Amino acid sequence: QVQLVESGGGLVQAGGSLRLSCAASGRTFSIRRTGWFRQAPGKEREFLASLNWSGGNTGYADSVKGRFSISRDNADNTVYLQMNSLKPEDTAVYYCAAKKSFGADYDYWGQGTQVTVSS
Repeated sequence: QVQLVESGGGLVQAGGSLRLSCAASGRTFSIRRTGWFRQAPGKEREFLASLNWSGGNTGYADSVKGRFSISRDNADNTVYLQMNSLKPEDTAVYYCAAKKSFGADYDYWGQGTQVTVSS
């Protein structure tokens, strides 16, 4: 099993920045790819960004391309989502996820962290 714990959410003004962290533990050697998602009230979960666990091959949703950046610290099994130029519509619960196979659904999910962007 893999455990994922997000942190770094909070309240920020429009135009500001936040960096979310996702600490992975357990059988991290089984992870092949990791990603960030979000879900706003009344909306479906939305993919934001993903990254190979070994590094590289990043992918982004058009809605965040150029504003958000995903990265990983190999030393402590932590994945980050740097969010810049935040907008009120970025308000949501943000989740990190990990999967054991490329092309498959995500197997593991964190509990989420709330991000609120005020106008």
